[in-house]
Amino acid sequence: MTDDLVLEVKNLNAFYTNTGSLFARRKRVQALYDVSFSLRAGEVLGLVGESGCGKSTLAKTILGMVPDHTGEIIHYTRRPQMIFQDPYSSLNPAKTIGWMLDEPMMLHGKYDKQQRWKRVEDMLESVGLPKEYANRYPHELSGGQRQRVSIALALIVRPRLVIADEAVSALDVTVQAQILQLLVDLKQQFNLSYIFITHDLNVMYQICDRALIMKDGRIVEQGPVDGIFTNPQTEYTRQLIRAAE
Repeated sequence: MTDDLVLEVKNLNAFYTNTGSLFARRKRVQALYDVSFSLRAGEVLGLVGESGCGKSTLAKTILGMVPDHTGEIIHYTRRPQMIFQDPYSSLNPAKTIGWMLDEPMMLHGKYDKQQRWKRVEDMLESVGLPKEYANRYPHELSGGQRQRVSIALALIVRPRLVIADEAVSALDVTVQAQILQLLVDLKQQFNLSYIFITHDLNVMYQICDRALIMKDGRIVEQGPVDGIFTNPQTEYTRQLIRAAE
């Protein structure tokens, strides 16, 4: 049955080209090895591992940003979106918040200007920002406020699947907790499913239902979060848990 599936990934291998030095030959390097998993509606799937293990490459491949791959990526929903780690670099500093939120809807051409602006204001309020912030620029906001805008930007086109790539790692602990709670609330409000990428097992434990543990481009363990914490199956997972204590 696929009625409640949001995403299936089957035997995924991904590659990139290492350009090397000026005189070295270009080399095709494998970044993902035989990755398989599924995501169900309403689920938060954690993607956990150290830097360089392939987490972001997997996310980009799922979103069609890594063309050199084999295997299957089956989307059961439309317009999956991504929330990035650094909201400042993902927001256009020359444009207002309202302009950035309005643009994706304008490109889809479904709404008139008044409808779009009402949706911009409603989305700002959904992420905990006053509607007047539509007239502000990214540099006028705090880091936490910019991440709220990034979340609004991901949700404005009403996706069912959102990939959050280290979305709270650049924030201090207090703001991090607020953003995590916001993501939980928005999941209920908009019937979302998340792939939540993190290197922090404590963050994973707070928000995720299941987790994939990645090492060197491979999934070395997967299962319910509680089971991974109480009965880890690999030494690598045990090392990550000890590091998080």
